[in-house]
Amino acid sequence: MTAEQKKDFVDFAVTARKYKTLLTPKYKTRKFWVNPDPMDVYSSIPGTVVDIYVKEGDLVEEGQQIMILEAMKMRNTIEMPFTAKIKKINIKLGDRIPKDTLLMQLEK
Repeated sequence: MTAEQKKDFVDFAVTARKYKTLLTPKYKTRKFWVNPDPMDVYSSIPGTVVDIYVKEGDLVEEGQQIMILEAMKMRNTIEMPFTAKIKKINIKLGDRIPKDTLLMQLEK
């Protein structure tokens, strides 16, 4: 075993027993989980922004439509998760966005 391979070993414990293992490149480059901020609205699918029904500063009620995102020839309505004010809109009409894009920021 080379010195380079040896330094990649990490310890982990399972039921009080310690083991050594190598981390895969996929594991090393994974996206880390971050506790989501409830004041941020993210896209759950990739798509194209077709319509935006709100503007910055609007007070929007829970369940009200805020935009339409088209994906695979289907129009998906994005609704307001709770009553809040639109602080910032980070997208514009015609934008092609990937999954997990920050669409809007809210404030109470």
